[in-house]
Amino acid sequence: MTFAIITRDKNDHTAVREAFQNEHRRYLAKHKDILLAAGAMLNDNETGAHGGVLLVEANSREQVEEFVANDPFQREGLFGELLITKWRKAFFDFDCLVPLD
Repeated sequence: MTFAIITRDKNDHTAVREAFQNEHRRYLAKHKDILLAAGAMLNDNETGAHGGVLLVEANSREQVEEFVANDPFQREGLFGELLITKWRKAFFDFDCLVPLD
């Protein structure tokens, strides 16, 4: 099953993001076997990030919840909002993958 993970940082937690960025990236690299895509949501002026979007392939919601719980950003209290939801690929690589009426 594919899941989308959408996070938003707590206000005034830029220092937490900066302090644990490398550990977070190493954590994602360690789990690249479940990552379909991952990246930060950037501020409009590109001065930094304010959250992230990850697409993961997992056997269950519980597996995704455990993955997020062990992420250094989550452990260190960066996330103010967290959404985990099943996700269906409808368009990919400029191609429509779903039937149109």
